[in-house]
Amino acid sequence: MTSKTAGGTLHSTGTAPAPRTVKILSVVGARPNFMKIAPIVHRFRTRPEVRHVLVHTGQHYDQNMSKVFFEELEIPAPDIHLGVGSGSHAQQTAKVMMQFEAVLQSETPDLVLVVGDVNSTLAATLVATKMGVPVAHVEAGLRSFDRTMPEEINRLVTDAIADLLLTPSRDGDENLLREGVDPSRIRFVGNVMIDSLLKFLPRARATQAWAAHGFAKGDYALVTLHRPSNVDDRDTLGGLLELMGRIATRLPVLFPIHPRTRKMIEEFGLQPQSDRIRLVDPVGYLDFLALQDGARLVLTDSGGIQEETTVLGVPCLTLRTNTERPVTVSEGTNRVVGQDPAVIWAAVQEVLDQPRGEARVPEYWDGQAAERVVRAVLEFLAARRQPV
Repeated sequence: MTSKTAGGTLHSTGTAPAPRTVKILSVVGARPNFMKIAPIVHRFRTRPEVRHVLVHTGQHYDQNMSKVFFEELEIPAPDIHLGVGSGSHAQQTAKVMMQFEAVLQSETPDLVLVVGDVNSTLAATLVATKMGVPVAHVEAGLRSFDRTMPEEINRLVTDAIADLLLTPSRDGDENLLREGVDPSRIRFVGNVMIDSLLKFLPRARATQAWAAHGFAKGDYALVTLHRPSNVDDRDTLGGLLELMGRIATRLPVLFPIHPRTRKMIEEFGLQPQSDRIRLVDPVGYLDFLALQDGARLVLTDSGGIQEETTVLGVPCLTLRTNTERPVTVSEGTNRVVGQDPAVIWAAVQEVLDQPRGEARVPEYWDGQAAERVVRAVLEFLAARRQPV
């Protein structure tokens, strides 16, 4: 026999049988997923009532994009690896859907958990929903309100059909409610990626990764670029490389270069404008965390980096016209500056000419988000088993 507390937790009474084991299947596919899934996997595997299965779709297959992150984040080897590889958005999504259908047929989980906004997230959600398997979406509710971004389409569709929407910030709840989502489907849990950051930051700092590139802590700018809007147009990419040359007159620039960006630089015949710009291959999670922590300034078009720099207190300039993470602007260190090199340069000078300010860490970005995810998922499954 069981009883429920006011907080919803089930407790055994008397000689009640052990809780029923539930099977939860989590899906990852690309580098932005790994920092989010790691703390969730660790929490699930401490729960004796949970049988957890990790599926890696293989959307990112490069060593620096996948295997190194699994090792550094201490994520167990995937139970199932689909190996879908690269392709257009349609090809990649279709390949994941075809292979994931067979996984669900053989595994028959009680719930599928997806994270973030990559193609694998959308594909797994579509397949599970059509097969009647409930889906929990971690990092639900984020909106850039820019439907030219493939990630925005993935977010909108995933949130429209997933059963349990786990939001990282209060604006996520507001977005979902505005879209007409039933409040019972929404749970504010906080930012799981920050769980990973807080856990591994001491180890990352110990690497002093900046020194390996010949830099002093706090005396370089860190740049990342990968979005098509920044790298697929010769004039835009050339203007940003020229901007890096101007920044290099103030402090050296470290540019871990995404494979897509390197390919476009070579195709366009572009070159960095200064020998104080250091182009390097993508780095692992710990080194990149250390490089963010040690930077005087970060310029990026990545979503996750906006969040990490907010917690680290490092000034961040987002080279986009919008962000799906506005809390990093209202409470963090982030500024959305667009793609005009003149506007970006003015923002760079402003940051470098002022002392580094204090930033507030958003609510529930506290290292305990994964525990709230696990509780929300188990409560959801328990409620589904209760007779109406």
